[in-house]
Amino acid sequence: MTIEAGDLKKGLTIELDGEPYAVVEYDRMKMQQRAPVTRVRFRSLRTGKVLDRSFSGYDVKLKPAPIERREAQYLYNDGDMYHFMDTKTFEQFPLSQDRVGDASDYLVEQTTVQLVFYKDEAITIDLPINVDLKVTQTEPGFKGDTATGGGKPATLETGLQIQVPLFVSTGDTVRVDTRNGQYVSRV
Repeated sequence: MTIEAGDLKKGLTIELDGEPYAVVEYDRMKMQQRAPVTRVRFRSLRTGKVLDRSFSGYDVKLKPAPIERREAQYLYNDGDMYHFMDTKTFEQFPLSQDRVGDASDYLVEQTTVQLVFYKDEAITIDLPINVDLKVTQTEPGFKGDTATGGGKPATLETGLQIQVPLFVSTGDTVRVDTRNGQYVSRV
């Protein structure tokens, strides 16, 4: 099976040079009396590095990457390794800090994630869209203190710092969007 330039979409996984990549963005340009040029930005699923490629012509054919996603639960961190357990087989998979990347800012014990496998090897994780985290430290908000839009900094249980509304206090649990690291609501 091959994927043509017209079938590209964000998040699609492609195999290039024997490595799995996800399509981050793409653009197809067609000028008069010339072959179309397709520019694609890929992100490596193994390393997170970004790769830009241009393809010319009508016969752009890409091979889909044979990846598999399995539901897993985050167990613990022992320094540089993060340990996850498949919720169906109870098999454990350690991933290094490089493979987990910035997702570690949203991981607390028992968080359910999607483990991404490439050729039966766990290579990275996909976070849920929203996670619930406890506020460990924030300054008190005062009535009438809204000249700057009504927000204040807060430190969450994972060490992540975000902006929260003035009514959020230490000990509250907040929902955070993992795509952009922004406050969604108080839980």
